[in-house]
Amino acid sequence: MSPKLWTKALPGEPDVELFRHRSDLDAALAHFAVPGRTAVVMTMGALHDGHASLIRAARARVGAKGLVTVTVFVNPLQFGAGEDLDRYPRTLDADLKVAAEAGADIVFAPAAEEMYPGGEPHIRITAGAMGERYEGASRPGHFDGMLTVVAKLLHLTRPDAAFFGEKDAQQLALVRRMARDLDFPVEIVGVPTVREGDGLALSSRNRYLSAQERDTALALSRALFAGREAGLLAAGEGPAGAEEHELIRVASPAAVRSAARVVLDEAARLEPPLVLDYLGLADPADFTEVSDGYTGEAVLAVAAKVGATRLIDNIRLWIGAAR
Repeated sequence: MSPKLWTKALPGEPDVELFRHRSDLDAALAHFAVPGRTAVVMTMGALHDGHASLIRAARARVGAKGLVTVTVFVNPLQFGAGEDLDRYPRTLDADLKVAAEAGADIVFAPAAEEMYPGGEPHIRITAGAMGERYEGASRPGHFDGMLTVVAKLLHLTRPDAAFFGEKDAQQLALVRRMARDLDFPVEIVGVPTVREGDGLALSSRNRYLSAQERDTALALSRALFAGREAGLLAAGEGPAGAEEHELIRVASPAAVRSAARVVLDEAARLEPPLVLDYLGLADPADFTEVSDGYTGEAVLAVAAKVGATRLIDNIRLWIGAAR
């Protein structure tokens, strides 16, 4: 039996089923979910090619007869005071089209009252010390809110695998840690960052940028790539030629940080300027800053504001001797 819950849509209409209530989603999953072949992609909407890559990866994992659910929910718990909750783009009609074209079967787009029927929950999942660094230091409580809604959505969608973008590297690390520490029966899968041709990482917030702000924002990816190149040269391996998703060996964490910092310092003098929040070279297991003698996988991560828009980006590296 096909997992589809509907007859084929008319030409030009999305071929995906939209659910707004958890009871309807639960009934559909109980009837159509294929054991061992269910996947979820969690989003806050405003879907773009980066989200589509997650949905395609989920479809490839579960196969044609599997079930792919996309959630669309702007979670108020992960927005702090003065952040862009009200401004965050909401484009559900367009999201349905993107989800359908990428291979989703179901879109679950609940209202806040559906997710939190008694108001904000009294009991939440805490990210602990791992969630207080980098993004957590800049956005107190953000990761507690994120983990709480991810846990709820994992319960509601009951997937075998959940797909998250590597652009949100600390989020991915925390979700993996939550699943491990709390014994969630789900595989957490990271999918490489999707970039524009000029290197800018795709983000729903990119639409806020003016043309001049976008030019400044390119410094984020340029800084990351400069750090990687410096690390390669320090390792005696020459310029990088590999794809970003490949784990490239570098030497000297100091060289990586220094080269990235030069680009960011230059961008701070642009008009409009880039206002740096943090630059870090972190251990992806716990997001502590790596030492100069560190060996293993690392994440070079950056966050900054351009105008009123805050952006993040990162790349993965391998520091030290060849694996």
